[in-house]
Amino acid sequence: MMNESYLHYLWKYRLFENELTSDEDEVIKIENPGHHNLDAGPDFFEAKIRIGLTLWVGNVEIHVRSSDWHKHNHDKDPAYQNIILHVVYENDKDIDVNAPTLEIKNNVNKRLYERYLNLINNKNWIPCESLASRVDYFIWESWKERLAIEKLEHKADEIKTLLTKHKNSWEECFYISIARNFGFKINNAPFELLAKSLPLKYLAKHKNNLFQLEALLYGQAGFLSGREFEDAYPRALQKEYKHLQAKFSLRPVDQKLWRFLRLRPANFPHIRLAQFAQLIHKSSSLFSFVLEAREIEDIKNLLIVKASNYWQDHYTFDKASAGKAKFLGNAAIDLIIINTIIPYIFVFGMVKNQQLFKERALDFLSELPPESNSIIKKYSTLGLEIRNAFHSQALIYLKKNYCTPKKCLHCPVGKKILT
Repeated sequence: MMNESYLHYLWKYRLFENELTSDEDEVIKIENPGHHNLDAGPDFFEAKIRIGLTLWVGNVEIHVRSSDWHKHNHDKDPAYQNIILHVVYENDKDIDVNAPTLEIKNNVNKRLYERYLNLINNKNWIPCESLASRVDYFIWESWKERLAIEKLEHKADEIKTLLTKHKNSWEECFYISIARNFGFKINNAPFELLAKSLPLKYLAKHKNNLFQLEALLYGQAGFLSGREFEDAYPRALQKEYKHLQAKFSLRPVDQKLWRFLRLRPANFPHIRLAQFAQLIHKSSSLFSFVLEAREIEDIKNLLIVKASNYWQDHYTFDKASAGKAKFLGNAAIDLIIINTIIPYIFVFGMVKNQQLFKERALDFLSELPPESNSIIKKYSTLGLEIRNAFHSQALIYLKKNYCTPKKCLHCPVGKKILT
């Protein structure tokens, strides 16, 4: 069965054999295939097609079979009423589309199509697993650069949505996002709910008092509710939180949302909350500080935070452990910078139309080491060069958005392998 995405690929790059002729036996020449439309509407906009002696400029629709026109209800959609050409692999039914029909069944290179099918139908980790390292170095470098930027632009949609919900307050949105990142993958959702339930302005009122910050954070996390503590420290937090809860009319999140299974004790929510409290305590305007930072080391130094004294020999309340300082580790710091701080700097540059911030975000990404996860390790075994976080972010995005859904025809590496 012919694949419609493949027909788009053939049309976009004019990879046809023999002369093209319409259903009315007029010679067709593609002067310009047009702009590929990935949203609703005809497949290609503003194409330039010479049909016989006449040059037409307009939209082109592509189907596997001509009968798909009715199957897709295009006959009832005004957006399709003014196309200049209907391109089909097989003209199985006469359709009144007010435009010539071009059947391309005899103009398709069968060997090229077989190569494409072999690529997308294999069971490898990525379709081009055995061939990726053979593709030219410069194609890979250019593609990784585009992917890293595309990933940041994709992140921009999330940040813009959050800004809309919070009256364009960059500080508030940054606080919510960085709180989510402190939960990393396991506890990002409850951390985000906690931040949304505890507006930054309430923390700001008490930022100079670390004990009160901890009372607010642990209380809103639900860790101070429904129990009597043995240790003096959590009892004092509980008492302070009751006062602050009444003062600000706060409702804590459900304690059951927090996850501990398969977490190393150093990553327990209690420790991350203590470190997050220290971060709030260190800077009254986190996002302003980030925007003013000229060097990546300035941001790293901001994120060097240590859990308060009680947590030196505890991982949860009332359970003593061996003494150990609980610093936020280097790998965790890098992940927070990669997943929250750099996207916010980049998106701020986008929204404010200030290229300086976009370039700084990309520079910071290039200065950080690559992430160490299963995706990056696998790409590395395929012989790809992964020098920094700029590369690793690009490849993570590539795996999720191109390799796994097998969008090889939208990938320069895939297209190079095919041709």
